Amino acid sequence: MSNDLKSTALEQIHINLGAKMVPFAGYNMPVQYNGLKLEHAAVREAAGMFDVSHMGEFFVTGPDALAFLQKVTTNDVSKLIPGKIQYSCMPNETGGIVDDLLVYCFSAEHFLLVVNASNLEKDWNHLQGYTKGFDVVLVNDSDKYSLLAVQGPKATSLLQKLTKENLSEIKYYNFIISEMSGVQDVIISATGYTGSGGFELYVSNDQVEKLWHDVIEAGAE
Repeated sequence: MSNDLKSTALEQIHINLGAKMVPFAGYNMPVQYNGLKLEHAAVREAAGMFDVSHMGEFFVTGPDALAFLQKVTTNDVSKLIPGKIQYSCMPNETGGIVDDLLVYCFSAEHFLLVVNASNLEKDWNHLQGYTKGFDVVLVNDSDKYSLLAVQGPKATSLLQKLTKENLSEIKYYNFIISEMSGVQDVIISATGYTGSGGFELYVSNDQVEKLWHDVIEAGAE
């Protein structure tokens, strides 16, 4: 691996499993295992798991968190309630697009922004430039979280084996924070970009290896 590339917490697991590793958005990432056709079919017909831990996570907190996000994103953040997610856009002063992102609402004073890895530094600097006049705190926790996307028509039944929560009750673009497979405080998010349904799981780097292996085992049953 190039010294210029970052690693996800699961990098060595991917290498040990024979994944084809490629540079992506500054990270050494697995692009495929046994083959794209097989993996595509698995997600369309059953379930597949993606390591997308290169994504960025910014937390926005404080009395003016809502007003700040109304300023820097294009969607109406005031429509969010705790447990809801919003797809949005971060524009610049001339109407151009800095990035697209997801906005997670924990409360009116606590939000999570999930941004693209390729724009992470640019996004962070852009947001920092708008904090003046707002009572907010921005924290970049991108290096503390891993993100697993478990996608496909059988993703819900697979993950249901690992939690007491009723996953079928979590509607699209909603999330909960709960225990999964003995791992505490997992953000279980009914989101994804495959079109086949499923969840995205935000978990601390020191716990992601356990969750990865347990999802694999559940899928093999």
